[in-house]
Amino acid sequence: MEYNVHTLPNGIRLLHVPSASAISHACIIINSGSRDESQSQSGLAHFIEHLIFKRTEKRNTNQILNRLESVGADLNAYTTKEYTCIHASFLHPYLDRTLELFNDIVFHSTFPEDEMEKEKGVILDEIASYLDQPEEAIYDDFEDLVFASHPLGRNILGTTESVNGLSQQDIKDFIAANYHTDKIVIAVLGDYTLSKAVKIFSKYYGEIPENLKEPNRIAPAKAPVVIRTDDKPIMQAHTMIGSQAYSLHHPYKTGLLLLNNLLCGTGMSSILNLQIREKYGIAYSIESGYSPLSDTGIFTVYFGTDKEKADRALALIYKEFKKIRENPLTEVQLQKAKNKFIGQIALGEENRIGLIISMAKSLIDYDRIDNLETVFRKIEAVSTAEMAEIATEILDENKLSVLTFYPLG
Repeated sequence: MEYNVHTLPNGIRLLHVPSASAISHACIIINSGSRDESQSQSGLAHFIEHLIFKRTEKRNTNQILNRLESVGADLNAYTTKEYTCIHASFLHPYLDRTLELFNDIVFHSTFPEDEMEKEKGVILDEIASYLDQPEEAIYDDFEDLVFASHPLGRNILGTTESVNGLSQQDIKDFIAANYHTDKIVIAVLGDYTLSKAVKIFSKYYGEIPENLKEPNRIAPAKAPVVIRTDDKPIMQAHTMIGSQAYSLHHPYKTGLLLLNNLLCGTGMSSILNLQIREKYGIAYSIESGYSPLSDTGIFTVYFGTDKEKADRALALIYKEFKKIRENPLTEVQLQKAKNKFIGQIALGEENRIGLIISMAKSLIDYDRIDNLETVFRKIEAVSTAEMAEIATEILDENKLSVLTFYPLG
């Protein structure tokens, strides 16, 4: 896909992706997330993401929310371990309105004390709701095991204690320390010329003060393998298996993405779904995941089942891991896996807001954006020998931690 990048003197970049459509999409990605918090400030990045919609120097909450919704647009945001993202989808005429609002909420929010107290209550309810869903909560507890007290292991939402302790000064200090202008990308996908997009972009972001500090991130140490069972007042057993894995920049990243998709990625024909769910009928929910980060990654398998079946399900998963380790994929099997993965990626291009966000993140992570042909070439270049090495390293049950939430009684 054609794209252009324009960089302002302060380091903020515009990613312009032309698309002949009446619907446009835009996002602002900030390379700052929960891993950049101190332990006592756990939940701060997510708290800021909530508060930017509450009050700015010239707008109240209703005015912020109605600025785009009044013209039928969709506005939303999220926080991850490494990013904060605000995104919008809107009709073609409203690009100026959208980029102006992004500027207002990100750079001119006032974080008033009364709104902070109200939003703390909202987030505490969100934490409580999350803890009531063991299939969600186990992911965070497992990350804490795998990253062993590193900031990457902490819950993005924070804890009741840490959220209650957050102050206005914490917010200001965090933004000053982490909102680096050369790590901010505003991306626009729509039917606009580059000159028009640059003109609007420059109008709202050209005067933002330069902030070019280097990110202060420390890679996590390799955590020891942990096998843990937590008794919970739940009806079903929930289990996570996994370990730290390759980073965004590791040469085996593409291969592990391919292996993860083959194991239990998108679709019903994955190895673990066919074996654990379809053949044996043991688990209704089973899925694998691989999340590469800037200096590490995490590979996981999750399943939920009746407590009487949990041990058997785990044994069957290990059996499939052993098969893959001891019987490497043939060229024919690997090509089938590649064809499936390539087709899924191509279909994913239809999700335009997801596409523009992914492209903006790529610009931050790699200072480039690979087109589909390049992505497909990288997938096709993965060899059976490489897949065998990845399977030997990642699917060794002696290197995998296990966390189970087990029903009481």
